[in-house]
Amino acid sequence: MAAKGLIFDLDGVLVDTVPTHFEAWSQMFHEYGYDFDQRIYRDHVDGKLRQDGARAVMVNHSEAEIVEASDRKNEYYLERIRAGQFVVFDAAAKYVRQCKQDGHKIAAASSSANVQYILEQAGIIDEFDVILGGHQVTKGKPNPEIFLSAAHQLGMPVEDCIVFEDSESGVRAAHDGGFFCVGVVDASHDADLSLADVIVASVADYKL
Repeated sequence: MAAKGLIFDLDGVLVDTVPTHFEAWSQMFHEYGYDFDQRIYRDHVDGKLRQDGARAVMVNHSEAEIVEASDRKNEYYLERIRAGQFVVFDAAAKYVRQCKQDGHKIAAASSSANVQYILEQAGIIDEFDVILGGHQVTKGKPNPEIFLSAAHQLGMPVEDCIVFEDSESGVRAAHDGGFFCVGVVDASHDADLSLADVIVASVADYKL
């Protein structure tokens, strides 16, 4: 399709921070007495707002404890990011730069509140016209609010935008929002991307 606006999720699409997130979640959940594995990550946490992910697992804790635990998870995550424990997908970064040069409007729409910091660390923040994090929406994925807001801020109708996503909740959000969705396979976890219009191994594999 001929799209004018491109909306990218962050984790697992532009940068490989999924293992970093998993380790931080695992450290926090174990401290609160919960088992945590890849299946729980995929089904209850992946792609969601931080507090929504904590709430889905911490069924025996109060809301105040969930907020505290969510903040603790973020601290563990940022410690690892500052230590350089993430990888920029070079092909995806090159793809974003080329799309920008070709005149497309570019947005990042991530459940992470750290999206701007990560894009800065990745060296590609200047390519984005709009940057939205989970702290800027009231409803997280699979609700399509963040993608609809990104399209609005790009000044584009939904039908002129493509969403790039790697999580089941993100793909569902794009689908329910009426977007054309490119599902990006993440080898580190087995997400159901069946609602995506196209599935690729890398952002760079999708030809506009």
